[in-house]
Amino acid sequence: MTAFDRARLALATSFDSGTSLCDPFMGLFPVDGAAVSLLGERVGQSTVCSSSDTAARLDEIQLDSGDGPCWQAMSTRTTVVAADIRAMPDSSWPGFLDTLRSDPIAGDVGSMYALPLTVGALEIGAIDLFSSETGVLTRPQLKEATTLARIAAWQVLRRVLSEEVDGAHAGGPRREVHQATGMVLAQLNVSAHDAELMLRAHAFATGRTVLDIATDVIERRLDFSREE
Repeated sequence: MTAFDRARLALATSFDSGTSLCDPFMGLFPVDGAAVSLLGERVGQSTVCSSSDTAARLDEIQLDSGDGPCWQAMSTRTTVVAADIRAMPDSSWPGFLDTLRSDPIAGDVGSMYALPLTVGALEIGAIDLFSSETGVLTRPQLKEATTLARIAAWQVLRRVLSEEVDGAHAGGPRREVHQATGMVLAQLNVSAHDAELMLRAHAFATGRTVLDIATDVIERRLDFSREE
């Protein structure tokens, strides 16, 4: 098993094992820190995990300022590379950069990389990686990081949904949900577990019940293979 395979496995099992989502990124890439944050409108704003005080502070600055690499990554749904953070123009992220340059904890950061956390059309948050050096991640490493971020997004979503206690999202009659799960499984070629997770995520994102979403799938008003 390669180092990338080990990181992928660690992320894929992190929810069930209760392990940090930051650790696999730290173990695979030559970065000094990592942070995972919730940013989406439906999931709120908070830090899920951080590998160090500096990583936590970088995340905090972005949450407080409302701008920065992680916000751009989520809004554009693409990886954001700031290979030399101090060379970035002020107009890029004015609130974030102004605080960063004077902050005693985060002031030594040289480069940042932000990866969006999305599942289908649902925007969840972002992962920040940083280094005290500039330009530390290569293109192949960024490609690997993007792949790992897609896995991490599912794990963050599982955490969010596990904490959602509103009965409006809690599910409906098992027969309809089971039937819809089978249809989503066929549409997306995913496991039954992930197919049901997609139903729950769509319900959560739209403020409807799982039964409503299952009914839409069964009656073919909703086809996940045609969703973004």
